[in-house]
Amino acid sequence: MKKILLFIIFNFFAFALSQKQTDLGKYKSINDKLKAWEVYCQDLGENEKYELLIDKAEYGIQLAKNNPKYIAKFCFYKGYGYEYTNNQYEKATIYFEKSLKLSQQVKDLQQETLALMRLNYMYYSIKQHQKAKNLILYIKKVIDTVKDKDVKATMLGSLGEYYLDRSEFENFINYKLKAIDYLKLDNKADSLKLNNIGISYLQIADAYNDMKQYEKAVEYCNYSVPYLNKSDGIAFLYNSYIEAYTHLGNIELAKKYYLELYKTSANNPVLFLNVSYANRNMAEFYLEKNRLELADDYADKALLFAIKSNDEEIEMEANVIKGKVLLKQKKYKSAIEKLNKALKFAYVYDKRSFAEVNEKLSEAYAAKNDWKKAYEYHKIYNETNDSLFVESGKQSLADSEAKFQNKNKQQEIKSLSAENTIHELSIKNAKKQRIYLISGLVFIAIIGALLYNQSRNRKRINQKLSFLNSELEKANKTKMQFFGILNHDLRSPVVSLIHFLNLQKDAPELLDADTKIRLEKQTSDSAEQLLTQMEDLLLWSKGQMENFEPNKQFYNVNEIFKELEKEFVWASNVKIEFEVLSNIKIFTDKEYLKTVIRNLINNAVKVLQNIPDPKILCKVWDQGDYHYILIKDNGGGTNIEKFRALYDDKMSIGTTKGLGMHVIRDLCKAIDCKIDVDSDKEIGETKIMLCIKNM
Repeated sequence: MKKILLFIIFNFFAFALSQKQTDLGKYKSINDKLKAWEVYCQDLGENEKYELLIDKAEYGIQLAKNNPKYIAKFCFYKGYGYEYTNNQYEKATIYFEKSLKLSQQVKDLQQETLALMRLNYMYYSIKQHQKAKNLILYIKKVIDTVKDKDVKATMLGSLGEYYLDRSEFENFINYKLKAIDYLKLDNKADSLKLNNIGISYLQIADAYNDMKQYEKAVEYCNYSVPYLNKSDGIAFLYNSYIEAYTHLGNIELAKKYYLELYKTSANNPVLFLNVSYANRNMAEFYLEKNRLELADDYADKALLFAIKSNDEEIEMEANVIKGKVLLKQKKYKSAIEKLNKALKFAYVYDKRSFAEVNEKLSEAYAAKNDWKKAYEYHKIYNETNDSLFVESGKQSLADSEAKFQNKNKQQEIKSLSAENTIHELSIKNAKKQRIYLISGLVFIAIIGALLYNQSRNRKRINQKLSFLNSELEKANKTKMQFFGILNHDLRSPVVSLIHFLNLQKDAPELLDADTKIRLEKQTSDSAEQLLTQMEDLLLWSKGQMENFEPNKQFYNVNEIFKELEKEFVWASNVKIEFEVLSNIKIFTDKEYLKTVIRNLINNAVKVLQNIPDPKILCKVWDQGDYHYILIKDNGGGTNIEKFRALYDDKMSIGTTKGLGMHVIRDLCKAIDCKIDVDSDKEIGETKIMLCIKNM
């Protein structure tokens, strides 16, 4: 966000006097022509015709010839054209430096200030830190001599941005607030100056975002609203709100400003880096909430708009968030690819990003058990982190030392002997402190190692217990499924056989010769089919006990129905019809599907025991992308609550009832089969529909 704000803050002061193009033929003197051409170049810049601006600014340089004042102006415009034409910062810097040198020669303070602003941003972008430091020292040297309020405000703003780049937020905020005060002194400020005030408030809001003081960030965003009147500034306002509200956990407000940002940035390539930054913030939010699908979607958008923006730093940051999301998704190869892309530029633009990328690469390689590379990247991460800590410490020490010298530069040493005594005492105290510190660190390290080892052992044991509990639960569930299958697939035929034998034993006089022969044959066929069915079920069950997983293949429905029809010869009092509208093949596990249909038909047969003209229809057909299997009976209908076990995993299982429903439900889940029940008491029908997706 810091780079985005630097990008726009310098964009308002340069073209405050922009007018329409003037025909040079109207002017006779070279001075008047140069003034008119300057206005024309201003107009090209304001209307974002940057490639044309490069060409016309070069013409202005040639037109000015030996006039250094106007050569400085046209060099500035040419640099400005390069800056905004595919971010050609190196070329832009050359012309801004020429503009600065010439404007200093002719003592054109306003033009000098413009060049200083642009170079401050250029040196930040191309990482010329020493030049940036020298530039700031020069501004500090001349700022007190400046009388023009606007120029002074601009210089104060440049000083602020320098400290922002170094993350010295207190200095940055102080300079920025002073700049805002000078800008507010103009009671007749035009829209560009007002917009500049709004952008300055946004920079302070961004600093508070960096300091993780998000309520303060929202407060300064609100301060900026009355002043912003340009789409660029409004886009950055929405980005600041998005960053603050995502960290505050108010995702609804973040989404609101996200949508507003898209409206503002539509069809404006200059704002693509804003859109990328917003998507990156949203991705970070959902990544922290472990909502990986949403995080991945926003990360993809961040990367898309980063590439469109043609900005290396923005693309680097987008690759970092994409890599982090892929790492969380356990897509380690893709994560490593994105993180390596970010690594190419991370060190150049942001050491903290460089450290983070190396940390994430270490995690990715560790997950792939590539411990050598994981160690290498973690080593770089530690070294970079240490370097950042040392730099921060050095800077704090330097600041403290500078303050001390400024306050005590008149103080002299009164006594050399006293100084030596103090020095010796300091050395002794330092040695004691070092011994205490080392002892304390060793003690802490020992305690830490013991706690770490204890935690690791506990974690290992918990993981093993969790795995064993999971396996036990799975085994129990498998056992219950097999009991249900054996109960419902074998019980009904056996009951029918026993019924006939009891009838023959207790009331043989009720059977005439023909009926007796027919029932004996039917019973014999039923017993043989039952034996075959038992053998099939036991063999299948034996194979399934070790790995209760479906074996899906393409099966002809006619074959499945023929096998099922043979299994129900014992149910002679019920008319069972199997209907296939065409030669249909279903991709499923044959035994799973047979068990489901067999259980459903068994249940229907039980219901039809005392029903006149009992009928069961088993029908299959294709419709769209799905195969449908209908099992319908005319058993009078029933309360739909009786079928609850088909949908509710928590439904209790009885000893003789309810188990079949659970078996049907679990087997349907295993073969991706949806089940739907419709029972109508008025019509007297119950329909059960199985739905399997067509491959």
